[in-house]
Amino acid sequence: MTPDDMAACHGRAFADQGRAWSVAEFTELLESPLVFAVGDTRAFALGRVIADEAELLTLACDPAHRRQGLGRACLAGFEGEAGARGAVTAFLEVAANNAPARTLYQAAGYSEVARRTGYYARGAVDALILRKAL
Repeated sequence: MTPDDMAACHGRAFADQGRAWSVAEFTELLESPLVFAVGDTRAFALGRVIADEAELLTLACDPAHRRQGLGRACLAGFEGEAGARGAVTAFLEVAANNAPARTLYQAAGYSEVARRTGYYARGAVDALILRKAL
């Protein structure tokens, strides 16, 4: 999957939630040997491993392909690759009002460890920081 593919999928996935990431942003992230992607043009996860911690940078699923298990598969792929790279803990941020994503992460075993008040939508939505032992 190319940065162009990722930006297109991300744009469709987050069309109603603010600014999607650009091709340049995906290109820059993927230049780092610490960053990896799993998935395809329908859904993907982008992650990073530093020392023994993984961070899910983004998970995007094209709206035309939702409710097919692709997000769950990408999350599992992220966790598998993170573990293979030596991570023992995974972290992510999710908007407090993103119920579908929160349900996905909770079902996968993530739990809230912190909150960033007013982080999204120009201060209107909190970011939840979730963690899972891998």
